Amino acid sequence: MIGLPLIAAIFIGLYLISSIKILAEYERGVIFRLGRMLPRAKGPGIILVFAPLDRIVRVSLRVDTLEVPAQDVVTRDNVSVKVNAVIFFRVIDPKLAILEVSNFLFATSQLAQTTLRSVLGEVDLDELLSEREKLNLRLQSILDQHTSPWGVKVNMVEVKQVDLPEQMVRAIAKQAEAERDRRAKIIHAEGEYMAAEKLAMAAETIQKQPAALQLRYLQTLVEIGVEKNTTIVFPLPLDILSALNSALTTYSKSKDNRAGS
Repeated sequence: MIGLPLIAAIFIGLYLISSIKILAEYERGVIFRLGRMLPRAKGPGIILVFAPLDRIVRVSLRVDTLEVPAQDVVTRDNVSVKVNAVIFFRVIDPKLAILEVSNFLFATSQLAQTTLRSVLGEVDLDELLSEREKLNLRLQSILDQHTSPWGVKVNMVEVKQVDLPEQMVRAIAKQAEAERDRRAKIIHAEGEYMAAEKLAMAAETIQKQPAALQLRYLQTLVEIGVEKNTTIVFPLPLDILSALNSALTTYSKSKDNRAGS
């Protein structure tokens, strides 16, 4: 028959074997012995948990991802939008994560939802759409400040999507179209202004050198002659027109003088 000492040794051996726990590199074990937490978290590697005196709670130290459901947000300029976000965080103190909060995942999720609504409700729609990086940093700072007593470090917060009402989408499209028209008109006006300046400079240069105008006439004739058309062009120098204008003026004055006498 098997002796009692042998049976006791078998039970003790099985108990010791069942007390062996293996923790991965990214895990830590918070041990409660008779209801009291041990000063230091165990792991990684092999540890001993003497049940039922000890109770172990495994905590992962890896970066975790938490998606914040779409929240109804009313911006400062009274525009109703739906905004969702994603949070990247990790546990840096397993003892605080277990001791200070009953469920740090749920608590972080609820805190993220309320913070998202409160922070985005303080900004205008234009700021929400254009300065998202600034809002992400602000959300990350607030969440990290509130989760720090829980042993949780919020690494990053990203606003994923902003759903706008259909009426607001059409209004933004009209605003963008009007802005493009305004820029086009400004660019066209600037081009006209620069062209006028260049034409004024060209006219001043031609005025100093009358022969340049004749060369310009000849160049125009060459350009017209390149095209296959039946247009006949007779260049008329402006000097002839000036002489005719002076003669007509002189004749008109002399006629008026004779009529008066």
